[in-house]
Amino acid sequence: MYLNPLFANVSQAERVALVRSSELRSYRRNEVVLAAGSWSDRVYCVASGLLRVVEHGSGRPQPIDVTTDFIRQDEFFIGPSLAEDAFQARHTLVAALPSSVHLIPVVALRTLCSAYPEVAIGLLELAIARMAVMRNQLRRMSALSTEDVVSRVLHQLTVLAPASTGAFDKRISQSVIASYSGLSREVVNKTMRDMEQRGLVRRDDQGVHVPADFASTDFGRLLPVEKNLASVEPNQVDPVFLQGFSHAPADPWGRKPEAD
Repeated sequence: MYLNPLFANVSQAERVALVRSSELRSYRRNEVVLAAGSWSDRVYCVASGLLRVVEHGSGRPQPIDVTTDFIRQDEFFIGPSLAEDAFQARHTLVAALPSSVHLIPVVALRTLCSAYPEVAIGLLELAIARMAVMRNQLRRMSALSTEDVVSRVLHQLTVLAPASTGAFDKRISQSVIASYSGLSREVVNKTMRDMEQRGLVRRDDQGVHVPADFASTDFGRLLPVEKNLASVEPNQVDPVFLQGFSHAPADPWGRKPEAD
């Protein structure tokens, strides 16, 4: 038994010890998993569902919260560094859908990284892949029209929160889509209504359906489970790697909400 495919090559005894030291919690949709400013000594590994990373704005008259990232099944939310036993959260972690999350002690994960370099390399590859996705999104979406922005986000959601082939979970609200796309809810609502009237988007009991060629997406499976990480030679991982696993704090779109 293991909590994540990343631990597939860890010995059974150590996997059992990891399970026993970890905690599995369930969260309702929109429930806060970790509040910004609070302290935690855990790494958050999504067993099922979807979490979103929220940056709290400071604008006036009403601050705007921005969803900067999503954490899906088998992915991790890690503090600024694995070198410290605990960290103060810079962002709020919220369940975008009903979710089950493994809370893994930072100390336990750091110990595994030291004993199994392939675990550290896997985490590093995951972090690098996520950063590359965010850079590509920022570069491409800064030049897209409002409809193209919404189209791209809807297509990404079919990967992040799939309900059926070519559809995403209808419980993902327009407010979340607006928060993630950097647009106002009113603009997203108007754009999606127009897309429905033109037959580009369809809703039913299964979810919100989006054509396969609706938009391109950078989201693939970020953690290649089939890769044989055990082939990595021991002691190839520099300990400084452990200080680099963090989520980018900036708004990935780098734009202000669009006026109606």
